[in-house]
Amino acid sequence: MDLGFGGRRVLVVGASAGIGFATAEALAAEGAEVVMASRDAAGIAAAADRIAAAAATGRRPATAVADITQDGAAEALLAEVAARWEALDAVVDAVGGSIRSGFEALSDADWIGNYTFNVLSAVRVVRAALPLLRKGRAPSVVLLGAAASRMPYPNQIVSNVHKAGLLGLTKTLAGEYAAEGIRVNCVAPGRTLTRLWTDRAAKLAAERNVTAEDVIAEFAHEIPLGRFGNPEEIAAMVVWLSSPRASYVTGQTVNVDGGIARGLL
Repeated sequence: MDLGFGGRRVLVVGASAGIGFATAEALAAEGAEVVMASRDAAGIAAAADRIAAAAATGRRPATAVADITQDGAAEALLAEVAARWEALDAVVDAVGGSIRSGFEALSDADWIGNYTFNVLSAVRVVRAALPLLRKGRAPSVVLLGAAASRMPYPNQIVSNVHKAGLLGLTKTLAGEYAAEGIRVNCVAPGRTLTRLWTDRAAKLAAERNVTAEDVIAEFAHEIPLGRFGNPEEIAAMVVWLSSPRASYVTGQTVNVDGGIARGLL
């Protein structure tokens, strides 16, 4: 299926690794013009080089360095994009993370920092991108959430709360900007083999005197499909929702989680 990305201009924030990288790579393979952004200057340059070297793409995406948890960074990033393109057709915000902790161990700084990382960063990117999206062709925004927004995980209360907030943000923005033709959706991954999970597995393995593979297998038991996802599987949904093929989909949060969130809604 041709997803219609030829000539479309897409910004991917949080693109140096994991799901963000997989999304940028898939978009480039579909023929999109891509700007990859990350706060990691060396990481984003290396990521763009990897895409340029891939047989399916063969060209290097543009890159930008921005830490959107900082005041003014999203505006500076979009000004840089505006200097390259007069419009944006899609924005993907793949920034986010969690703190593994019980409730009483968390400080106000933990709550505020994680809110900035998971929610305010998305707010900043969308707000700064709106002028360019309004000039785009069938413009789309896709935020990255988490399956925890619909089935809270133990010892991840901060992420559970803030990722649920992204559902509300998605639905509200979709309603507010539908009349302008801007679609807004969210993809909620389940347990995915990114650096966050491999680092967590290594830490738990050291604490328990087992292997990281043992830890991954233990957590995979809770997933109906019996395994973790990989970033490319999540990226496939992000890319489809970003495309003109998803022209009648807005305000939705789509779980890509191997079935771990068992609720009806």
